[in-house]
Amino acid sequence: MAGHGGSHATAVAAVHGVRTMFTLSGAHVFPMYDAAEKEDHGISLLDVRHEQTAAFAAEATGKLTRSPGLAVLTAGPGVTNGISAISQASFSGAPMVVLGGRAPAGRWGTGSLQEFDHVPLVRPVTVSAETARDTADIAGATHRAFTAARSAHRGPAFLDVHMDHFFDRCESVRPGPGSGPTPDRCPDTDAVDRIAELLVGAQRPVLVVGSDVWADGAEHAALRYVDTLGLPAIPNGMGRGIIPAGHPLLVSKARGMAFGNADLVVVVGTPLDFRLGYGVFGGKDGAEPATVVHVADSEGQLSRHADPAVATAGDLGEVLDALTEAVQRRSTRPDWSAWARSLREKADATHAADLELFGASADPIHPARIYGELLPRLAEDAVVIGDGGDFVSFAGKFIEPARPGNWLDPGPFGGLGAAIAARIARPSSQVVLLLGDGAAGFSLVDVDTLVRHHLPVVMVMGNNGAWGLEKGPMQMLYGYDVIADLAPRTRYDEVVRALGGAGEMVTDPAQIGPALDRAFASGVPYLVNVVTDVEAGYPRSTFGV
Repeated sequence: MAGHGGSHATAVAAVHGVRTMFTLSGAHVFPMYDAAEKEDHGISLLDVRHEQTAAFAAEATGKLTRSPGLAVLTAGPGVTNGISAISQASFSGAPMVVLGGRAPAGRWGTGSLQEFDHVPLVRPVTVSAETARDTADIAGATHRAFTAARSAHRGPAFLDVHMDHFFDRCESVRPGPGSGPTPDRCPDTDAVDRIAELLVGAQRPVLVVGSDVWADGAEHAALRYVDTLGLPAIPNGMGRGIIPAGHPLLVSKARGMAFGNADLVVVVGTPLDFRLGYGVFGGKDGAEPATVVHVADSEGQLSRHADPAVATAGDLGEVLDALTEAVQRRSTRPDWSAWARSLREKADATHAADLELFGASADPIHPARIYGELLPRLAEDAVVIGDGGDFVSFAGKFIEPARPGNWLDPGPFGGLGAAIAARIARPSSQVVLLLGDGAAGFSLVDVDTLVRHHLPVVMVMGNNGAWGLEKGPMQMLYGYDVIADLAPRTRYDEVVRALGGAGEMVTDPAQIGPALDRAFASGVPYLVNVVTDVEAGYPRSTFGV
C-alpha cells in the first residue's frame, strides 16, 4: 500500500477490527483524520471534549467487543490526558491501542510545540510502548501494538509517531491480525488433575468468575462448568452476567457466607486483590482457612503474594472444559447440593432485605430506592455502566446482569467515555450510565459529545452533595470530615440541557419511576438527577487497603 503515515496506521487498525477512532482534534495526528475521512477503511471519527474521554471510550470498546479500541491523541497534553484510561486498561486487561502524535523528528530537541517523550511515561502501564522509527515502520509498528493489545494477558498498547513521519509518504506491506507466532495456551494437564482432585475432596467449594473469563471468550465454558458440576459461583467485574441473574448457583448475595465458610475457592480470571481478601478465604467460626486455586489467562497474571495450592495459566475456556471433564472422570462424584442450597437460602434472604430498601419512602431519598425503580425497567440486553463511588457500590450490590458483557464498573478509575463506547458497540440496547455527583465533575461536559454524535444514553445520578466514598471513612477514622462536601442539590440536569440533552431533578421517591420512563422514551441524552441522603452510605467491609 502507498500513502502518508496516517494511511498506513489507519489501514492496519481497520484490519484489526477498528471501526471507530476516538480523538480530540490535534494537528500532530491530522494524517489519521485524513485517512479515516478520505480513504475506504470503514473507520468513523468520533471527537470528544477531553482526551480522557476518548481514551476511556477506547478502553470500554475493548471490554465490550473484546477487540482493541483505538484512541488517537495529539502530542504532549493529549497523551498525558489519556494516562488514567491507559492505567485502567492495564488494571482491567482491556485491549486498546493509543496512537499518539509526537513532535517532528527533524526538530527533536529544539523545543518544538508539545515536544515530549511519552514512551517512558506510559511504559509502566502498557503491554507495549514504542515510537515508530520512520514512515516505512508505521504499518509494522501499528500491527505490533494491536497484536500486543489483543494477546493474553490483554491490555493497553502505545505507539507514537513523529509528526513529519506521519505526513511523509511511502509504500509498505500491510500486515494482518494473523501475522506472527501464536503462543501455546493449552491447559497444563497435571495442574488440571490436581485441581480436579481438590474439587472432588471439597465439601464447600466456591467458584469466582472474573473479567478475564469474558475477555478470553470463556463465558460458555464457565457456565457449563457451573451447571455440570453444581458449583456455587460469584462473579466480579466483566464476569458479571456469565452466570445469569436468577440462576440457582449464582450466590453473589451470599458472598460473606460463601467466602467465610468455603473450604475450597477456585478463582478464575481475576487477581487475588483487595476485592477478594488478597486471596485469603475461610476461617469463619473457627473453620480452617480455605484452600485456594488460581487460574489465569497468562503466567504474568498469577498471584505473586498469595500461596495458592495450585496456580496455572492457559486458555480459560479450554482450562474450564478440561476441569469439567476431569471431575466427571473421577470415580467419586462430588455432591455439593446441601452447600449450594444453604448459600441460595442466604442469597434469597439478602434479596428479601433488599426489596424492603427498594421501596423505601425516606426523605431525603435512600439510594436503594433508585435501584428499586430502575431494575424493573432494565431490558435483558441493557448495558449498565458505573461511574462513581458510593452510589455505584449500591449498583454492584443490587444489579445482576442477565447476559455477559453488559456490565462496566468503574474499576480504579472511570469515565463517561464508556457510555459513548457502549452506545456505539450496542446500538439496539438500552445504555444506562450510573454516576454520582462527584464523578459527574470529571466528564459531564462530554454530554456535548453524546449530543453532537446523536448517541442517546440514560444517565441516572445519585446526588448526595458529597464525596461519599471519602466522607464516611474519614468520619469513621477521625470523628469528623473535611473537604468531602459538594454543593447540595446542584442542577446537573440543567447542565445537560444546556449542552443539548434533556433531564430533570427528582426529590420525591414516588417520582423516580416516571422520570426514568421519560428518560428511556426520550431518544436523547437524558439525566435523571436524584437528590439522595448523604447519611445513607454504602455499608462496605473493605476500603481497598
